Amino acid sequence: MATCIRKVASEKCGVSKESRSETKDTWWWNDDIQKVIKEKKDCFRRLYLDRSADNIEKYKMEKKAAKRAVSEVRGRTYKDVYQRLDTKKGERDIYKMAKIRESKTRDVDQVKCIKDGANQLLVKDEEIKHRWQEYFDKLFNGENEISTIDMDDSFDDTNRRFVRRIRSMRSRRP
Repeated sequence: MATCIRKVASEKCGVSKESRSETKDTWWWNDDIQKVIKEKKDCFRRLYLDRSADNIEKYKMEKKAAKRAVSEVRGRTYKDVYQRLDTKKGERDIYKMAKIRESKTRDVDQVKCIKDGANQLLVKDEEIKHRWQEYFDKLFNGENEISTIDMDDSFDDTNRRFVRRIRSMRSRRP
């Protein structure tokens, strides 16, 4: 039943695609770090085109230098952030950071918006829950737009005689 519900829900409401790329935490990068990273990438491009011993050695050196520079700047930046968070103004920043972290860790399958019957976009959780309730109520209680199939009278009694009658177990006699 769960697969059927998911199938119908994806057909009616659509499915959003999940992005696989994970964004790097680069808010703390300064101009020096960007320059070092650019040099490392340039060395990698040269290495990709020409795998000479000289290019391999240059890339290894740039990679070490980039790691060292990133480590130093990240350490200093985070130290400054932690000192700022200890202040009264930093208290508000803690709540902002917690809110951002919580929103990033939300389940990917969580519905963030859905359209109602009038094709209006709903974004509030209560409205979305109410819309799902309406949809499934309509789906399971037979009020959907699919009309029932009526049998026409072209069938004669010979075609109907092979259908066995369904009886309840109580009405059977041993």
